[in-house]
Amino acid sequence: MTNAEILIVGAGHNGLVTAAYLAQAGKKVLVLEQRATAGGQLAGATLASGATVPGLHPAGQLRPVIVKELDLARHGLTMSAADAAYVSALPDGGSLRLVSSANDVATIEAIRRLSPRDAGCWPEFVGFMNRAAAFLDAAYSTTMPRLPKIELRWDGLPLASLALKLRRMGGKDMFRVMRSLSMSAVEFTEEWFESEPINAAIAGVAIHGVTLGSMSAGTGFTLIHNWLNRGGLAHRTTTGGPQGLTDALVKAVLTNGGEIRTGAGVAQILVEHQRVLGVRLESGEELKASTVVSSADPRRTLLGLVGAPELPPEFVWQTQSIRMRGSVAKLFVQTDGRHRLPEGTVAIAPTLKYLERAYDSTKYGEMSQDPYLEVTTSGADVMVHVQFATYALRNADWGSMRPELEKRAIDTLALHFPAFKGSVQSVQSITPVDLEQTWGLTEGDLNHGQLILDQIFFMRPLPGWSNHRTPIDGLYLCGSGLHGGGGISGTPGRNAARALLRG
Repeated sequence: MTNAEILIVGAGHNGLVTAAYLAQAGKKVLVLEQRATAGGQLAGATLASGATVPGLHPAGQLRPVIVKELDLARHGLTMSAADAAYVSALPDGGSLRLVSSANDVATIEAIRRLSPRDAGCWPEFVGFMNRAAAFLDAAYSTTMPRLPKIELRWDGLPLASLALKLRRMGGKDMFRVMRSLSMSAVEFTEEWFESEPINAAIAGVAIHGVTLGSMSAGTGFTLIHNWLNRGGLAHRTTTGGPQGLTDALVKAVLTNGGEIRTGAGVAQILVEHQRVLGVRLESGEELKASTVVSSADPRRTLLGLVGAPELPPEFVWQTQSIRMRGSVAKLFVQTDGRHRLPEGTVAIAPTLKYLERAYDSTKYGEMSQDPYLEVTTSGADVMVHVQFATYALRNADWGSMRPELEKRAIDTLALHFPAFKGSVQSVQSITPVDLEQTWGLTEGDLNHGQLILDQIFFMRPLPGWSNHRTPIDGLYLCGSGLHGGGGISGTPGRNAARALLRG
């Protein structure tokens, strides 16, 4: 496509969502992807070792409004309506199986064995979490204003509508939601339940994917955020898994007249007099367009692809200050099928203190001795999500620490599921450095910027720049580093397309 109106940098799920909306609106869209396949974090990759691994997420769900508006069901995407099991390892060697349903008899009975009081609280807790997640979903779908600049024409009605939704929750829920956002997972869960295993199981979801501990302020917010993206405690799947989601988005782009070029890495976003001109590819080819939308993280886009000389000094300083601090690693384990791991989402989060100690290591630039793990299985294949494996090791490097990462993760899982270790046939690990080098995730941060209290809502990605625009006319951002991002939802991509079409 030589006459594209809009160039989109990166074919991750948010870039594809943006492209699909714009193509649907009749725009000539060209998506440029550095890697050989579309999908971003959902796509597999070949590592430097030559090993091939699947995508970084065991499952992913776009927001239902995106599935409907883009008619992704027509392109083969089917969402799972079934409640998935969330299994948490207990300190005594047993396990706690939870389903995120208010009236699941087996879940309530499992909780009753730990605490009759907690069993009585479970339906109310699930109901509150669903209402809180619904409000957060509404907030994410509302483009944040560029505080302190509020354009009443564009910002007034959406903000008023959001405030009304909060008020309609009722005084009790409204107060509880707003208070929960700044609470720690320990404070939040202990207000609901008295049983340590239940609190720890829920807190594991609160810290998943973020460099925060169970006692960190703001993990009440990340709990609601992850509950929203997953549809509860456990991951829910789509037809064809993450690859099926990517395939449906690709079809939506192509069906509406958009184009996707893989193996076309962008080396530079071309700018002149604070106006975007197009991009230069790594091959040296230049593509001209009056609008460029980047789904890469804000720091990589603005400081790497645009360059500090093209940006205002204060804006450069703010961009440099975006905290990434990735601390996630992944293991892909092939077993003989006799691993004896339960189906669903399995968490190694036996106590709240265990989670906090796992996080403590990041403060000293170390990898956790006893990590928090989240495990999913697909037949004989096992995916292990490992926290905390800090990107910035202080006295070592990830080249030498890879064997230790694999050993600690496997040994930790085997403590709770003894048959697992003997079933292992091969292991492929992904360190935070691999996430940066292979998937383009700065500092290995899956969220394109930590989900912490001063990097959410109107402060994401930067205070005063939460509406997808940048100081460069014609340059927009649409990735997970934007409001509503973090995880697989597609909300930033949808919001970016709406902002661009609005003009």
